[in-house]
Amino acid sequence: MTPARPAPADDQAPQPDPWTELRRSTQARIGLGRAGNSLPSRRVLEFQAAHAAARDAVHEPLDVEGFTRSIGELDLDPPVTVTSRAATRSEYLRRPDLGRLPEDLSQVPRVDAEIGIVLADGLSPRALADHGHGLLAALLRRLDGRYSIAPPVIATEARVALGDHIGEALGVTTLIVIIGERPGLSVADSLGIYLTHLPRPGRADSDRNCISNIHPPDGLHYDAAAATTAALIDGARRLGRSGVALKDMSHNGTPDAIDDAEVLPHES
Repeated sequence: MTPARPAPADDQAPQPDPWTELRRSTQARIGLGRAGNSLPSRRVLEFQAAHAAARDAVHEPLDVEGFTRSIGELDLDPPVTVTSRAATRSEYLRRPDLGRLPEDLSQVPRVDAEIGIVLADGLSPRALADHGHGLLAALLRRLDGRYSIAPPVIATEARVALGDHIGEALGVTTLIVIIGERPGLSVADSLGIYLTHLPRPGRADSDRNCISNIHPPDGLHYDAAAATTAALIDGARRLGRSGVALKDMSHNGTPDAIDDAEVLPHES
């Protein structure tokens, strides 16, 4: 009979991983550990999978027909589709300037509405496909018919500034661009919202307000993003401008203030 092993001394007993609780509060890669002179295989594989997901999010094209049908279910006029001057995804990534210019706006109707909405694939078409419908639905609920809204425009191979051309063509007073943000190694499906009052070509990032990191359940929820957007719309229309002059103060019960910038140019 093999004798039982003695219980390990207290200083030899397995110790709890002090990073476990911290990992539950962040998507960042912390406390990865070591295996000899390298990382544990599990952590290396997790990194490689996240890198692949980010690359896929950038390169996988938006299913325009399917997304158009999805947006068509909302209480809006039928969507219009435009594209930038970037002819391919490769050119879009190599030539950001072409993503800021429209190829053809002849299908965009001039409606002179108060609010225009552009749904752009940006650097993560996956983010728009996953969250665009839910976010737009939440924004419509929050606005609750208080403003006239132009037919939504779905833009492909698009950068934020493409919205300035679209907003001017629509004749809207305030433009909302919902766009897929640059994927990272923690999040590949995050949306951003860019608000520009009196949109026109030549607007700078300092003329816009940005709400980023929209990707429930781990990021900002649709309803929270919609509430902030609605407050910024109200503030921009009262102030007559957006960007560095406009700051969201809705959490203090005040929708606008001439104060510090709320401009976070994640994607341009």
